Amino acid sequence: MDDLQKKMRDLIDRLNAAAKAYYVDGQEIMSNYEYDALYDELEALEKSSGIHMSDSPTLKVGYEVLSELPKEHHESPMLSLDKTKEPETLRDFLGDKKGILSWKMDGLTVVLTYEKGELQKAVTRGNGEVGEIVTQNAKVFKNIPLKIPFKGRLIIRGEAVIHYSDFEKVNEQIPELDAKYKNPRNLCSGSVRQLDPHVTAERNVRFYAFSLVEAEEVDFKDSVRVQMEWLKSTGFDVVAYKETDRERILSDIEEFEKKVAVNDFPSDGLVLMFDDIAYGISLGRTAKFPRNAMAFKWKDETAETILRRIEWSASRTGLINPIAVFDTVELEGTSVSRASLHNISYIKSLKLGIGDRINVFKANMIIPQIADNLTNSDNIRIPDACPVCSGNTRINDDNGVLTLYCINESCPAKHIKRFAHFVSRDALNIEGLSEATIERFVQRHFLKSLPDLFHLHEHGEEIMQMEGFGEKSYQKLLQAVEKSRKTRLYRLIYGLGISGIGLSGARAVSALFSDPKEIKTADETSLLSIDGFGEVLAKAFTGYFQKEENITEYDALLKELDIEDESDENSTQDAGEFIKGKVFVITGSLYAYENRSQLKEYIEDRGGKVSGSVSSKTDYLINNDSESSSSKNKKAKELGVKIVTEEEFHNLVKNGDMM
Repeated sequence: MDDLQKKMRDLIDRLNAAAKAYYVDGQEIMSNYEYDALYDELEALEKSSGIHMSDSPTLKVGYEVLSELPKEHHESPMLSLDKTKEPETLRDFLGDKKGILSWKMDGLTVVLTYEKGELQKAVTRGNGEVGEIVTQNAKVFKNIPLKIPFKGRLIIRGEAVIHYSDFEKVNEQIPELDAKYKNPRNLCSGSVRQLDPHVTAERNVRFYAFSLVEAEEVDFKDSVRVQMEWLKSTGFDVVAYKETDRERILSDIEEFEKKVAVNDFPSDGLVLMFDDIAYGISLGRTAKFPRNAMAFKWKDETAETILRRIEWSASRTGLINPIAVFDTVELEGTSVSRASLHNISYIKSLKLGIGDRINVFKANMIIPQIADNLTNSDNIRIPDACPVCSGNTRINDDNGVLTLYCINESCPAKHIKRFAHFVSRDALNIEGLSEATIERFVQRHFLKSLPDLFHLHEHGEEIMQMEGFGEKSYQKLLQAVEKSRKTRLYRLIYGLGISGIGLSGARAVSALFSDPKEIKTADETSLLSIDGFGEVLAKAFTGYFQKEENITEYDALLKELDIEDESDENSTQDAGEFIKGKVFVITGSLYAYENRSQLKEYIEDRGGKVSGSVSSKTDYLINNDSESSSSKNKKAKELGVKIVTEEEFHNLVKNGDMM
């Protein structure tokens, strides 16, 4: 094999591996910028040599479909479009004809078939020849008409997309950074191809028609524009488009480009189609491309900069994500200094090294990425120690994609939920610390143990520079931390997250020991004297304080906290005696308690019961608005159940039932 064929074989293998990783495995091992450059290089070599390998991506329409969804052959092949990054090329392609210029949306192409006015079938593009049947999922798309006034056979093609705003909402609900979706396209692809339509429905998938394949006995006056108008009148959202010609197309492209940064939907360019349907058909097609349309991809604005370091961020699953940090550059009107590197394979493909000259760009004018490496020093050292815990790391090979993991089970990054539990409402109640924020703080080494929560002020400058933070939100966080220092012992015990010790158990333990320091030396015999405490809970509690690191952490927490005296609350014998055996219902807003759960715990700790509805078995309805006309108040009055406010309830606890 000569050097030319070796070069072509290398390009084909790299491009096919990248396509498989992206379309099948949902991974990225090279940027779109690099993929396009390699593709263009391969295409040029094929053109100059006349050689076309059978597995060349230039001859393929798409990657093979892999899933459990049923498959179906398309009635006509769904070819991809030839593309250009030069506006003048698009103008020359149009010539003296009129054209329809529209967004090239970045989602999943779906073909819809309607019969007798009802949606009968939805099939994904798949590999262009065979797609997956996703009819049940399509029926729960946000904006799709299930019934239309047109009763003939209708086949249309369109793009299923998830808007950026909906994409961000989904990711906000996923605390693990490595579990978050990389972009709306990946989320949309997974959502449309779900086996459970309920999941699809939750993702707010939208469908935008971009091409009409068949509509029985409808005269469209040989115009794509007329087709689009007809589709809109029939109930479909269509991709935004503009009629253009040779004189206007360059300014029209600029007009579209200005909207990219403010659009809520993802796009990766434009599509130009001849408005004259018959003329477009007469041009025929190549093996891969139809000749009636061409795609335009934005010529990415790149900037040269210097790679200064790579940050390795550990997550709760153990995955360690690499992030490139480089000298700040201006791109698409914003300052950029960081870009995700996805995984080790991605780093190796770019042959990165600290100090390398790199070109960076924004993919689809939105997401910062490294375009290429001008130095290729290839000297990045993959860390053998976790950046959070310094434990050992391991490189995993996930279907050919190399990823880095921390193998230390005690790594703080793997215990995000423990921090989140400690700051939760029923524990220390530090507002403004979500799991996602805690995870970011752990990754930046602000949090290694629970006492570190009270030293966030030491990282003030860095926190205020983080996305989502500023002076105001930072000060609000500090105020919440300071407020949490004054707390009760049961909250601290509950916040430690000892196995099996819930809020009720924590209250019981705090009532047994007046000195917080005694907690760590509690023995099983003492704990077994608590009503409801068995050997399992007693062993779990004493076992927790048999570990030196837990004792050290607890002592450090006591130095940070002001534990309020609970003796007045817990020493009153009347409380237990009055509440024990009685049934309470709680409704309306509370003032002395933070929420109903807290009051419920208080009652249940003292032998009472809390029900959700008023009945003849109810002893008291607790409602601060005792004169309200609520259904529970009405029911209580009908049954003769006493209605008391929080204040009256506490008087009863102290003095007994004197009402």
